[in-house]
Amino acid sequence: MPENSTAVAMGLFDGVHFGHRSVIKRAVEIAEENIGIAPAVFTFETASVTSKGDNGVEYLLSRELKHELIGRLGVKYIYSPDFMNFKNLTAEEFVELVLCDKLMARYVICGEDFRFGKNASGNVEILDKLCRKRGITVIIVPPVTEDSGVRISSTMIRNLVKEGRISEANKLMGARFQFRLPVMYGHQIGRTLDFPTINQYLKKRQVMPKYGVYASVAEFMGRVYPAVTNIGMKPTVANTEVPVAESYIVGFDGDLYGETVKISLIDFIRPEVKFDSLEQLKNQIAQDVKKATEAR
Repeated sequence: MPENSTAVAMGLFDGVHFGHRSVIKRAVEIAEENIGIAPAVFTFETASVTSKGDNGVEYLLSRELKHELIGRLGVKYIYSPDFMNFKNLTAEEFVELVLCDKLMARYVICGEDFRFGKNASGNVEILDKLCRKRGITVIIVPPVTEDSGVRISSTMIRNLVKEGRISEANKLMGARFQFRLPVMYGHQIGRTLDFPTINQYLKKRQVMPKYGVYASVAEFMGRVYPAVTNIGMKPTVANTEVPVAESYIVGFDGDLYGETVKISLIDFIRPEVKFDSLEQLKNQIAQDVKKATEAR
């Protein structure tokens, strides 16, 4: 936790999209402008957040990747507790316990729709009132809009991912939609088709891209490779019970079982299809690889 006073950017920051970055970058700028102030972020883990009685918010980025992207923006401290441990704090308790005691905040930066406290009872007006009493300056950052003038939001990006509109989602995020997961054992059918693949099981609370084939990039062991990734249930060869990301890594020939590989999706190529034969599947994979390498 901080040893100095901080400028704290607050938000869920799922996706770390351009709207989120404007809030975080403002905190970094304030810290740079004020001696003795460190840039910090307060955020909840997206997978722990529940809302409106549903099963919770589907996350765009895992905790690890989310923190990695935030750190690249120049943030020194990230405080990211489990939502369930804080959801019953009143607005005043949140300001006192989190902003004052934990983060030693001198500046608080957030978007105009920021909510906090039990049942999201606190808004930016309440935040400003509570912080003023404690000598904390609140700065509200206006929303960032896309070319059409529509406000960029995580909900918008989630919907684009679910529709397979990955290139559009990537544009709004300012980074590629990605996941970093261990490689699991599969049926090894790809090897018999001359296209050996890796299998990664997608997490339950991860927002699920539209089933289909994507141009992608694989990163592991400090190297980057073009790839083609099928996301779905593998209807031709397996019919799995949970969604699988199956990737053919162009130019790599080796064993990655047990390794952790980051896959970044670039563009949607085609929907998932059940083929009548493995030969048809093999021919289609060859076409997919050609399109994927052209899309990079």
